[in-house]
Amino acid sequence: MGLELPLPLYKKLTVTFRVEPGCLGPDGADHIDGFCKFAKKAVVKLDSDFVRWVITPRYDKSLPETEYKTNNKTLDHDKAEKYLRVFGKELDDFEEHLQDKLSVLIDEYLGR
Repeated sequence: MGLELPLPLYKKLTVTFRVEPGCLGPDGADHIDGFCKFAKKAVVKLDSDFVRWVITPRYDKSLPETEYKTNNKTLDHDKAEKYLRVFGKELDDFEEHLQDKLSVLIDEYLGR
């Protein structure tokens, strides 16, 4: 196939995951910025050869929870799925793994 990893930044899949403050409990709004920084550091190495992670608060409910872009172009679900398949990943599994990781990170961050 001839893909040289790691990919240059502009070819990487930028995965933006927006975390709802409520995920951190009733006072989540007080902790969401710190948690996003903590989570970003924790996931930065996941699939880093072809993924760039953006973990950010979700203050605007009209924005999707998860968004995929490459080369500054937004990818719909099907295109994101095709992109990940090149690397032997299934989008549903990829998203589930991220959700599971974030659940663990929330517990770690809150000291549970």
